[in-house]
Amino acid sequence: MSFLNDPDALGALLALFVVVPLLASGLAAALPWAFLRRLLGLSVPVFGIVAGVLLLLQVSGGGETTVVAHNIGDFVGGVSIPLVADTLSAVMIVTTSIVALTATWFAETVGESKARFYPAMTLMLLAGVWGSFLTADLFNLFVFIEVMLMPSFGLLAMSGTWARLAAGRTFILVNLVTSLTLLSGVALVYGVVGTTNIASLAGAASPRGSTEAGGFAEGIHGTQWQLWLGLGVVLIALAVKAGAAPVHTWLPRTYGATSPSVMALFSGLHTKVGVYAILRIFMTIFEGDQRWAVAILVFAVIGMLIGGYGALGETTMRGVMSYQMVNGIPFILVGLAFLSGNSELMLSAAVFYMLHHMITAAALIMASGAIEETYGTGRLRRLSGLMRRDPLVSTVFAAGALSLIGFPPFSGLWGKLMLIFAMVRDAGPTVWVGVGAIIIASIGALLSMLHVWRKCFWGKPMDKQDMDPSLAVRGSMTLPSAAMMVLSLGMFLFIGPMSDITDDAARSLTDTTPYVHAVLGDPEDGIGVVLPSEQYGLAHSTIEAEQ
Repeated sequence: MSFLNDPDALGALLALFVVVPLLASGLAAALPWAFLRRLLGLSVPVFGIVAGVLLLLQVSGGGETTVVAHNIGDFVGGVSIPLVADTLSAVMIVTTSIVALTATWFAETVGESKARFYPAMTLMLLAGVWGSFLTADLFNLFVFIEVMLMPSFGLLAMSGTWARLAAGRTFILVNLVTSLTLLSGVALVYGVVGTTNIASLAGAASPRGSTEAGGFAEGIHGTQWQLWLGLGVVLIALAVKAGAAPVHTWLPRTYGATSPSVMALFSGLHTKVGVYAILRIFMTIFEGDQRWAVAILVFAVIGMLIGGYGALGETTMRGVMSYQMVNGIPFILVGLAFLSGNSELMLSAAVFYMLHHMITAAALIMASGAIEETYGTGRLRRLSGLMRRDPLVSTVFAAGALSLIGFPPFSGLWGKLMLIFAMVRDAGPTVWVGVGAIIIASIGALLSMLHVWRKCFWGKPMDKQDMDPSLAVRGSMTLPSAAMMVLSLGMFLFIGPMSDITDDAARSLTDTTPYVHAVLGDPEDGIGVVLPSEQYGLAHSTIEAEQ
């Protein structure tokens, strides 16, 4: 496999992360044999894990930022389909593939994957997710997000229950409006600078974007505040899709009403695409501009408090989990407000927490789903005594709760400690606001998990309430969530190798020069994704100076 050491050859293979799931989705929709459809649904996530790990091995390690890119079609004039991979995108592909595999595995155990188009829709969803992680263009990001959303509408309403159909209507309405907002923001960016390529825009919204290349206002069609406006619209739309407070209210209403396997998929894939895109745009185009730090911190603190304590008012297990999803987003994004100290350390902590949250949230949702599928309800007031009746699923849920709160021996401990240590290194006046918010939100998560545990797992056994005493959660239903908690335990035990990976991922965000060079090539003749630097300026003068 020596061709993997060739950046050009490896870059050309990036398209497989989009082509393979799309072809498999079409094949799964056409195949009349249920077994083969379900086999495809499991095989493609395995492909994502294997191919993602191979990609990760090539772009990470060595203490250097390694980036591979490929421009599909070599179109000219600023129109292109650039795909680019670095450590961050590679590790996101691997983690989302793991979540997709376990969610599909769980769907197999509860019989949900037997639905005619379930495998096809999940595979199309994966194509959009992986494409979103690899694209280096804002318009193509919009396209891949739409590819992700189209099958999501079907997955939401697949069961046909009235509650899920109602949730589907809310989901469709919110995402149609948000998609229109995202497209409008991308159009504004293009109208101002003449390109939507992220590498071309590197540094354009940062302080140096207004001073380099003869001045921002002189170098391009508009002024920097107009670019801020366009990018602000883009970021707001992505925040809605990520379920970040205060634009989060649609998420608990829709996710909690879906099926457990679909909710597990959405928790690890949908929201994290929005978070990833926010990180990429803010660190590449804004270059982590700390003029926005106070605003980011305010919204992050609001999100932590809403997510941590909003769950206390929920009446179902997965309703509580929905608010824990909302709670996890600001823990990731708060790092963007503390980049004036050691930015790599801060972003490494944010990436680690994102990976931890994807694994832990999916495990808790599937454990809750196993209980709901077995007993026909997830309402807290109708469940009790599960600790004695179902010790295995109770153990898995307890492990997930400990990880979510931040107790050892699971990944949540390192995730929160890394965030706090990185914040303290910043030494700014707002440090203790961030640290205090993390502690207070963690207490909220503790209270919400205790609320669920007291209602559902303690109390008198349900076999004294006119229920078949032999009824219990099958071990096969619990295995997918148990496997995720084993991964969380592994992240805790092997924090050294994990932190090396997240350090590389953080470096790929802070050191954007390799990213820009990989996507643009030679700025003079280009590869069809950048307008002439002498006409449009932006950050290209920096690249030319280095060459």
